[in-house]
Amino acid sequence: MGNNKSTVSGRYVLGVSTASFLLAILFFWLSELLSGKVKSLFLSFLFLVIIILIGIIADIVGTAVAAAEESPFHARAAKRVRGAREGVYLIRNADRVANICNDVIGDIAGTVSGALGIALVLQILLYWKGINQILLNMLVTAFIAAFTVGGKAAGKRIAISRANDVIFLAGKVLAAFEQLTKISLTGKKGRATRK
Repeated sequence: MGNNKSTVSGRYVLGVSTASFLLAILFFWLSELLSGKVKSLFLSFLFLVIIILIGIIADIVGTAVAAAEESPFHARAAKRVRGAREGVYLIRNADRVANICNDVIGDIAGTVSGALGIALVLQILLYWKGINQILLNMLVTAFIAAFTVGGKAAGKRIAISRANDVIFLAGKVLAAFEQLTKISLTGKKGRATRK
């Protein structure tokens, strides 16, 4: 199976906890701002679905990185295939990647989707004043839970059965991001593919 060495240190735990705190504040503030400014039910619903999808995609990557094999990426990296070196980096840092994807992004997406669900209920109540608020709250909460849990269940199946493909795609996205922004998330640009 994949890499079983831990790269998590006390400093990393403190850093990721602080980043999670700040990101949660930022996303909550953005969701509050958008729910106050956006008057369209469609846009509010679309934003909710996008946040849930971000959580599902992050969960897929976090699961796949733990199941992926490093060796197929070395052959691709030797041929300078875009995304292969980044794939090696992701697999070698599987515990951190899984933590960031499954815990940080996943939990923040879950929290924000709950807040957006409440905002969506309030918007619907403004349009249809006679609707039962408790029933509406229950239905929106049930939709968020079903979509999130069902999406993650389907995603885990893909992540485990096609782990290398998922990580290769994630590596390509990471490579494109690094090229576009000139920000290196994978460290030095040296020969990271050597064992």
